[in-house]
Amino acid sequence: MSNAATTAPAPAAPPPVEKIRIRVDGREIDVPKTLPDWQGKPQATTMLQACHLAGCEVPHYCYHPKLPVAGNCRMCLVEFGTPVMDPATRKPVLNEDGSPKIARSVLPYEPQTPRGAIACATPISPGMELYPGSPATKQMREAVLESLLINHPLDCPICDQAGECKLQEYSVQHGQAGSRFVEAKVHKPKAVDLGPRIVLDDERCILCTRCIRFTKDIAGDDALGIVNSGSYNTIATFPGRPFDNNYTLNTVDLCPVGALTSKDFRFKMRVWFLRETRSVCTSCGSGCNITIGSREDTVHRYEPRENDAVNSSWMCDSGRLNYRWIGRPDRLQNVLVNGIKSTWKAALTEIGSRLTAAPAGSVALVASARQTCEELYLLKRLATRLGAVTDSVPREGEGDRLLVAEDRNPNSNGARLTGICYTEMGLQLPRIADGIRSGAIRTLVVFGEDVTLHGIGPDLLAKLETLVVSDILPNATTAAAHYVLPGCAHAEKRGTFVNVKGRLQRFLKAVEPKGDGRPEAEFLQELAAGLGVGGGHATIEGLFNQMAKDVPAFAGVEWAHLGDTGVNVPI
Repeated sequence: MSNAATTAPAPAAPPPVEKIRIRVDGREIDVPKTLPDWQGKPQATTMLQACHLAGCEVPHYCYHPKLPVAGNCRMCLVEFGTPVMDPATRKPVLNEDGSPKIARSVLPYEPQTPRGAIACATPISPGMELYPGSPATKQMREAVLESLLINHPLDCPICDQAGECKLQEYSVQHGQAGSRFVEAKVHKPKAVDLGPRIVLDDERCILCTRCIRFTKDIAGDDALGIVNSGSYNTIATFPGRPFDNNYTLNTVDLCPVGALTSKDFRFKMRVWFLRETRSVCTSCGSGCNITIGSREDTVHRYEPRENDAVNSSWMCDSGRLNYRWIGRPDRLQNVLVNGIKSTWKAALTEIGSRLTAAPAGSVALVASARQTCEELYLLKRLATRLGAVTDSVPREGEGDRLLVAEDRNPNSNGARLTGICYTEMGLQLPRIADGIRSGAIRTLVVFGEDVTLHGIGPDLLAKLETLVVSDILPNATTAAAHYVLPGCAHAEKRGTFVNVKGRLQRFLKAVEPKGDGRPEAEFLQELAAGLGVGGGHATIEGLFNQMAKDVPAFAGVEWAHLGDTGVNVPI
């Protein structure tokens, strides 16, 4: 058979993107005729999107690329013009220089007054000209801001949104220097308890309805609406029904002013003091991208970070609030040998000697799928050197249709791909328990798990000659350990996870660990080097790149390739 007959046909080239030529502030550009809407479906490209592609940002409040268009704030008004068409020929009328004649849009009852269009909701058309920088557009923005500020309280110094407030920013960039308002402001309810996690200040609300649209169209909980009329409009819940679903705190992120605030973060910290670190949520296998806000080695908040391949722009409330344990005062902070404070060098030397002397088949290792791929890779190399049986602990819970995964481990796929458990998690735990019971297993190494909750009780742990435990918080397993090695939360180190969809993502260090706590990958490399199975990488980048060479699923991937949003790997 010829090569031509066996060669697969080349994939068809994607169809060319249909474009429209327009002008933005006098500059001619070609923009796509359609762009994805909030659901990812193609829709006619809007004025706002065209201006963005031209590098001209149009201010807006109600518009959000991940929400249905409402067009109710009017902040994005833009002056525009369209080609004059000959009614007889239906062709553009040309100027003397051959260019199309453009008629600027004006009010029908005031021909000298320019008429703006809502840029977020108005599609472009061929030959259209947009004037986002014109005096008329600037005047429209000033008028809209003046209207929004009429009843807005001047409480920026105590507002949680200060420093992240679009009303502040646009007032400086597009507003008037002075105010003409001399009447008394309309007062509305303040500190309204909407639900277990949200407080509303109605006086600050500019009625952009982002919170209403997110709750209805994204979270699937039509819980918010607008009541009253005119200047007395307010956001409210249904009578007797609190605003309580697992995604309510996303409305705080969406609120462009300080109307919706988080009870957890309220009055806690000024945002300009926070150090922001790119990370990943560890509450379940979805691996939502987050930004950790910290100051002076204390974590103050998690916020979602946009990644369309994982979590869009959202995260669940339970994951967002899952950070307080990092700073618990009872954290493990000391290296302990038989309950006595020791040093890393002394403890690792003793552990290395015991593992080296352990007979083949007498060692077992239980690792956590909440550990990084790099740590699991090193543990697997140690287990191979010692001939140890390995396993990890499964965690299951109820998922939802949006982000929460049934797998409550952030790195179950990482545990499988690195070989800690090749099949279903937890299958080897009964075998380990039986081995300890019979005396065949005399050394147990546990990382990040309380095995007393999974069939290996304190009575079995007492039979062991050597029990090495690394963890962050104290538990019944650390209490029985001969060697306690304080580890780190993911916010205190760098590494990678593989989520339930096979997305390999990296996270960065936000705060320093407590006491003697060290990233597990660091001291595991020392232990591995002592046993002659690798180690010695000075950076996490070097360790990752070595792991990628040894783990087939990571072949060809380097730390630098991961970027801020990760890459897909086969699972």
